[in-house]
Amino acid sequence: MSDALLEVGRLNAGYGEMAVLRDVSIAIRPAEIVALVGSNGAGKTTLLRALSRLIPSRGELRFAGRSLAGAAADEVFGLGLVQVPEGRQLFDRMSVAENLRMGAYQRRDKAAIEADLERVYALFPAVADRRRQLAGSLSGGEQQMCAMARALMARPRLLMVDEMSLGLAPVIVDALLETMSQIRAQGVTVLLVEQDVHAALSVADRGYVLETGEIVRAGTARELERDPEVQRAYLGAADPVPAMPAGRAHGAP
Repeated sequence: MSDALLEVGRLNAGYGEMAVLRDVSIAIRPAEIVALVGSNGAGKTTLLRALSRLIPSRGELRFAGRSLAGAAADEVFGLGLVQVPEGRQLFDRMSVAENLRMGAYQRRDKAAIEADLERVYALFPAVADRRRQLAGSLSGGEQQMCAMARALMARPRLLMVDEMSLGLAPVIVDALLETMSQIRAQGVTVLLVEQDVHAALSVADRGYVLETGEIVRAGTARELERDPEVQRAYLGAADPVPAMPAGRAHGAP
């Protein structure tokens, strides 16, 4: 895909002698929301760790036309490939505002940092209301908002969100999905990694299904919703059911 922001070709990665990913190939265009879905243990987080250069891998990785072979994690982060980790991983004993500033730790443009703080506060009003509160005292949904806001402070070109819905009530997931669309409207490309296939496909343009370290399905979000195997394996359907209307969020009435 010549116009891709991120190109991954025949990627193999794992931990020590344990292979997790086998010949994974995906591509993401600018300003897309792409869902990577699969069950627990499929290798989704391992793929994100390989993209962030936190673990070694073999295969082709190109971001914005540049090979990431040999790149360190800080270098990749500086290029704009930024991850919101599973479990949020906030600095619990620091305030919300201090956590957000940590997202901009590589930046030196002070005026722009202040402007971006106001921008993320506008995206996440609950975060703005609690900017002086310790991050560890936030609810799960507020912590997820804070983690996403912190990542946006790095000015990502590609925002990789790992298991956004984990442990959250459907109404909170719906709100976060709506915010995801707003983030994309601001020009940020999103890779949404989820076990909750309903949620991920409701907001995505395209998607990939990862099973035991291999891509087994790929297509538009609507195509994957209609796919009988995806329905049976992930959408709780004994028999194929009609796809959700476009834009229907997880948990929506």
